[in-house]
Amino acid sequence: MKTIFLDTVHEVLAQRLTTVGWECVDASDWSQEDCQEGLKDAEGIVIRSRFPMNEAILRFAPNLKFIARSGAGMENIDEAYCADRGIQLFNAPEGNRNAVGEHALGMLLSLMNRIAVSHNEVRSGKWDREGNRGMELDGKTVGIIGYGNNGAAFAKKLRGFDVNVLVYDKYKTGFGTEFVIEATLEAVLSKSDVISFHIPQNEETMYFADQEFFDALGKPIFLLNLSRGKIVETTALIQAIETGKVLGAGLDVNEFEKSSFEAFFEGDIPEGLRYLLNSEKILLTPHIGGWTNESYFKLSNVLADKILEWTQEQA
Repeated sequence: MKTIFLDTVHEVLAQRLTTVGWECVDASDWSQEDCQEGLKDAEGIVIRSRFPMNEAILRFAPNLKFIARSGAGMENIDEAYCADRGIQLFNAPEGNRNAVGEHALGMLLSLMNRIAVSHNEVRSGKWDREGNRGMELDGKTVGIIGYGNNGAAFAKKLRGFDVNVLVYDKYKTGFGTEFVIEATLEAVLSKSDVISFHIPQNEETMYFADQEFFDALGKPIFLLNLSRGKIVETTALIQAIETGKVLGAGLDVNEFEKSSFEAFFEGDIPEGLRYLLNSEKILLTPHIGGWTNESYFKLSNVLADKILEWTQEQA
């Protein structure tokens, strides 16, 4: 089976596919124009985020059987079109869930204890202990929205703290444990000291955290978003910060991200992004929540497991 790697992923995926006789082609330097000719005999495609997988490009792959995305989100794939074509889709949220859980905890502790802010102040010659007095996580209520792989991983990381964990998931029930309490969205908004997003981006979730969301908060919160940038509406977040409804926000993703992350700062910087960059109440990281040395391997290894198992089922 000929598989085209349109993005660079850990070599273990190609190694495992090659071992069972597959042809793996490194196409990480292909342009979209190259794909018009190069995909004509492709049976599999491996991607991260370089190209959108929609009809405009997939029509050049008439023999395509599957697309494997090295990551969790599938928003760059036209799932309806693939379903019509019978193209199998794979992703690997199991591969980076631990990394996301650890990153979320790190962002939260940094925000509550002003670690990044005070670090920068000390480096600039300012020694301000009182101004950087922190808050403890113990005794707080943490609300998690979305209890898939990443939400569950974050909840697991919180077990070492004396916190109440409330979880809202529109599509899941029966997941409550001694550490996790199933809750309504209203309960999460009214009772939480921390709210963390772990949901996919789709029509239902676009700008989930809007003005109405922040108006419904029962008390000031710390906000975390390690899902997708357009889950949180920046203008609404800024107003919530200005009015004291949000004490701080840890954003590993933001709505101004481009399909090419390296082009993030090209062109004029939008006013909302400029606010995020300059506010000491915002902690920003460049979409690296699930981007560790370990997850880089695990993402590809998980995909190999899924692809090879599926292939055996088709035989």
